Amino acid sequence: MRYACLIYYDPKELFGGSPEANAALERCEGHDDTLKASGSFVFSEALEMPENGITIRVRSGKMSATDGPFMETKDMLGGIVVIEAKDLNDAVRIASSNPLARIGAIEVRPVVDFTEARPAL
Repeated sequence: MRYACLIYYDPKELFGGSPEANAALERCEGHDDTLKASGSFVFSEALEMPENGITIRVRSGKMSATDGPFMETKDMLGGIVVIEAKDLNDAVRIASSNPLARIGAIEVRPVVDFTEARPAL
């Protein structure tokens, strides 16, 4: 099963130059290769800073665009890694090896299997 690992961090902390942050960034360089070697890697992408994005909403047939995301927190979504894991516990184990888990947070969420029924709410 595939899991999305959404990587959140405070950019001031991650790019602030502390020894801990610099070490985490250095360890990130080979992390995809480690996941590839274990057979868990599907893909990963780092995201640019939020101010380089646009948030789009369509309401009542009208589109509005706002520069950057709407956020009430200093943490931002900084990247995504999609992994293959046998279950959620295995995905959590794999995601915890990401060096940025030491600086920020990683949300692990199953990827939707569209061959399955939609969730009942």
